[in-house]
Amino acid sequence: MEKWRATSNLRRSLKSILNRQLSSVSEFRYLNEKRSCQSSFNLIRDCKSLGQVNAIQHRCFSSASTLVQRNPSFSTLNFDDISYFKGLLGEKSVIQDEDRLETVNTDWMHKYKGSSKLLLLPRSTEEVAQILRYCNSRCLAVVPQGGNTGLVGGSVPVFDEVIVNVSSMNNIISFDKVSGILVCEAGCILENLISFLDNQGFIMPLDLGAKGSCQIGGNVSTNAGGLRLVRYGSLHENVLGLEAVLANGDVLDMLGTLRKDNTGYDLKHLFIGSEGSLGIVTKVSILTPPKLSSVNIAFLACNDYSSCQVLSASKISFLGINYAKLMQNNSSAYHFLSSVHQKLLMEAKRKLGEILSAFEFLDTEAMNLVLHQFDGVRNPLPASMHNFYILIETTGSDESYNRYLFSAISANNIYIEFINHKNSCREKLEAFLLSSMEDGLISDGVLAQDINQASSFWRIREGVPEALMKAGAVYKYDLSLPVEKMYDLVDDMRIRLGDMAKVVGYGHLGDGNLHLNVSAPEYDDKILEQIEPYVYEWTSKHRGSISAEHGLGLMKANKIYYSKSAETVQTMASIKKLLDPNGILNPYKVLPHSLNS
Repeated sequence: MEKWRATSNLRRSLKSILNRQLSSVSEFRYLNEKRSCQSSFNLIRDCKSLGQVNAIQHRCFSSASTLVQRNPSFSTLNFDDISYFKGLLGEKSVIQDEDRLETVNTDWMHKYKGSSKLLLLPRSTEEVAQILRYCNSRCLAVVPQGGNTGLVGGSVPVFDEVIVNVSSMNNIISFDKVSGILVCEAGCILENLISFLDNQGFIMPLDLGAKGSCQIGGNVSTNAGGLRLVRYGSLHENVLGLEAVLANGDVLDMLGTLRKDNTGYDLKHLFIGSEGSLGIVTKVSILTPPKLSSVNIAFLACNDYSSCQVLSASKISFLGINYAKLMQNNSSAYHFLSSVHQKLLMEAKRKLGEILSAFEFLDTEAMNLVLHQFDGVRNPLPASMHNFYILIETTGSDESYNRYLFSAISANNIYIEFINHKNSCREKLEAFLLSSMEDGLISDGVLAQDINQASSFWRIREGVPEALMKAGAVYKYDLSLPVEKMYDLVDDMRIRLGDMAKVVGYGHLGDGNLHLNVSAPEYDDKILEQIEPYVYEWTSKHRGSISAEHGLGLMKANKIYYSKSAETVQTMASIKKLLDPNGILNPYKVLPHSLNS
């Protein structure tokens, strides 16, 4: 490989870029410490003592939100309830300590806060079943909770709901090295599963910035997306089975480990992404892919977003992603890409295999935030700031391979031609970068030389959410949009907000997921009025989704109609009523409040 790098003034040799040494940085850690930022909710009234009639009747979480009314059919916790739970779980698993309750009542962003007086820590499915059976009989509302890393208020109480946290259910039940099927309890921390599988020669199909805190049960319940979705798909594709406890305490054993099972309704999909509103997931079986030996990461710069999206389209075909299937679901993108690089895309798709595992982007505002908020983080492309940055990760099985070419000459004579086809995954990536440079899509770039450099690249991308939290108040929107339209919304919001706030855009370009963030020194209703409902209306107008991977939670429960028809929502409500007739599971979340009353 000779040359691929292009700058405004010159093109330098590929070798010099591949050998570029970066200063090592410490490994990125997901935010675990407490942060103080102004809460966006207004507590109307509170209740200070157990057994007193609950005085909280309603809460307003923002000027753009409907007032949330406490469901009057729910009971209030009393001392008999506490005695029952202590008898069932033991003293240590029934938590009433105010400091611990403060933590589990508050979400990661300090944006939502409940007033639960009780945290329960079951250790088995049977204990979860008995808890729900009792709560259902008493009409005590319940909030299922895992690592509490959600961003839409889905994992914390709204009022005084009992918190059922499954973190003590953290056992790996089995792992089959032949099939790659992992069976585990819901409280397993994602990073622990990643480490376990790494030692077995496998990987999790799911990777998140919050992996050090989030739990697999919560991941499944929210259908978490993450960084590898472009390669391995969503959890709907990777979860083979699960076990869930219904509101009445019935246990649904759907913990299958078969790749193919076509016997009736596949009910597990109801619980994947239902955010604990239909049942509490207690066990999961998940298909894990083998760990591949060749991993390469490139950090690139583009001058404009159109280059990013053309680069994204090129990588889809050049690196072997199913172009036809993707374009079938996005006709507008098809027409756009056809007119730009149809020949290149189709030729590349025909010739190269599937090695892409991540394709992320961030704009210059996001890069500036990360560089400003973290000591020791450096721009891998320090010559100048660019408008957009792309992180590409590829994974492959071998550094090189040999190919046999069989030529049948006649029925009795077969000649075998041996071809030494040395074409590594790294060489494929280098060839793609060279092609992209020649087409003017890349203005600068660097390939990681070792694991430290690779970690430093990922730290920039994964550090954006924490950098936004450090900067002050942040309004977060997780949207699915046609790739060619994604950044138009960022530009529109900058014009709309002017000097009132900074608008930051980043996300998973490979699967059309924009993380739109509005950063301000403090929460301000005037800013929120400019954001909502405009963001939702804009997304709906372009046939996008108002929640790509974060879920609806409390934040977007009343906004669901921007993405789903009234008939669809009503069907969801009917399913909820069937499985949870008293509505005790994660009330006020997912569905519009008018359907939860």
